[in-house]
Order: sequence, then C-alpha cells, then structure tokens
Amino acid sequence: MSALQLPGKEPDPSATLSKAVVRSAGILGLSQAALAEVLGVSGATVSRLVGGSYRLAPSRKREWEFALLFVRLYRSLMALVGNDADARTWLRNDNLALGGRPVDLIAGAEGMVRVLQYLDASRSRV
Repeated sequence: MSALQLPGKEPDPSATLSKAVVRSAGILGLSQAALAEVLGVSGATVSRLVGGSYRLAPSRKREWEFALLFVRLYRSLMALVGNDADARTWLRNDNLALGGRPVDLIAGAEGMVRVLQYLDASRSRV
C-alpha cells in the first residue's frame, strides 16, 4: 500500500484512466467528437465518459489501449512544451516531419503511433 492510499481502498484503474483521458482532452481542447475518433468509440459513449456515467475498461481492449496512448501523448507533449497553450498550438499546427496536423493524425492508429514516436524522439533530445 502506498503512503497516499487509504487503508482498505484499492485504486480503480478504470476510474483513473477515464478521468485522465477526460482531463487531458479538456486541456488539449479536443472536442468530444475528436476524442471519440481517438478512442474509437461513439460520440454518445464519449458524452457519457465526460459526464461520468461511463468508464473505460480493460475488457474493452481497443478503447483502453487508445486511452492509454492518448494519455501518454498528453504527458509527453506537456513534458516537451511545458504549458497548456503551447500544447494546444502544437497539436493543431502543421508538422512537416509528421506530414500533417497531429490532431488529425491521432484519430487513427498509424497516426497515433507516428505522433508518439515523434514525441518520444523529441523528448530523448531534451
């Protein structure tokens, strides 16, 4: 048990990841429709996620894995640029190395992986 964990209370990965995805999308200024594309779920599902009546779950493998990748993207981007405004700007501007706007690329699996590889490579130079 960690020092911050309450006795008898196990952490809930579904609640933690769900909150992290919603918070990250909000900070990055992603619309619910854009988040639905990133996670590969319906707009109604994202609406319930944002409202707190739906949680991501490891049993729904695709949305779980894309949620993890999205939070990883957010954390990497914030480590590089350091503030919300610059992160939103970076996400929406054309990137010659990636061949498009990262916000558009992360809507698909291949684009998400390319953006993450780019961010990982950029972080290794810092």
